[in-house]
Amino acid sequence: MQLSKSGLTPGTKPRGFLATGAQIVQRETPLALYKGLGAVLSGIVPKMSIRFASFEAYKGWLANEEGTTNTGRIFLAGLGAGTTEAVAVVCPMEVVKIRLQAQSHSLADPLETPRYRNAGHAVYTIVREEGLATLYRGVSLTALRQATNQGANFTTYQELKKFAQKHQPQQTDQPELTALPAWQTMLIGLVSGAMGPFSNAPIDTIKTRLQKTSYPPGTSSYAKIASITREMFRQEGARAFYKGITPRVLRVAPGQAVVFPVYEKVSSVLERVQGAEELGDTYSE
Repeated sequence: MQLSKSGLTPGTKPRGFLATGAQIVQRETPLALYKGLGAVLSGIVPKMSIRFASFEAYKGWLANEEGTTNTGRIFLAGLGAGTTEAVAVVCPMEVVKIRLQAQSHSLADPLETPRYRNAGHAVYTIVREEGLATLYRGVSLTALRQATNQGANFTTYQELKKFAQKHQPQQTDQPELTALPAWQTMLIGLVSGAMGPFSNAPIDTIKTRLQKTSYPPGTSSYAKIASITREMFRQEGARAFYKGITPRVLRVAPGQAVVFPVYEKVSSVLERVQGAEELGDTYSE
């Protein structure tokens, strides 16, 4: 949807979420809905690892002498985590994914050969023809998007988690240590996951178009971004900056509803293991 320029013809409306999906299926078969999946799968595990590891590191560095962090510092830790994952993994993964998705060809016709056959071939072709730096095209916008994503995501999650812990039926002297039921963690993750897409949809749309388009050598990043922004606003209007917001929320929010319960479970297991090891060291002394 972010790459589509439907609705430019006078008297026509831009295609919505379902209409866009139906057109893709009609033109390119249902398999086309999974274009770019290889790039996503190869990047999702390192992305999540870097996200949560860097968030915990930044949160630890920003903690006060008592080891606690306020809302503002949580937001800063989220910004740092988003920026780290964007530079390390997300930007190259997004470039490859968008190039694969932007190809319009029928997967049902074996004689119709796409330019990029798969994620690996896309990386090879992009680096060979356009240089390694192309994989980092739009890195500033990607970092800005991921930073605001994770700043909103972690801040919302932590605040809703505190609220839920204070309102559990069985209260303790330290509500912040209360373990929440999995369904509550999933619900909080679902809500917090939706905050990012709503907060930075224009950034994501401009980034997507930037990473899909080829430019003459020597064109500055500012010139590319300014050109895309002017063209979108002039030809498609302000609503174009929010294209794709529905499928993006439907993709990101359920993902966070799964990720956060797993994160909490793994964290609790690691804390128990670490506590047992420290207790064993103390006993041996």
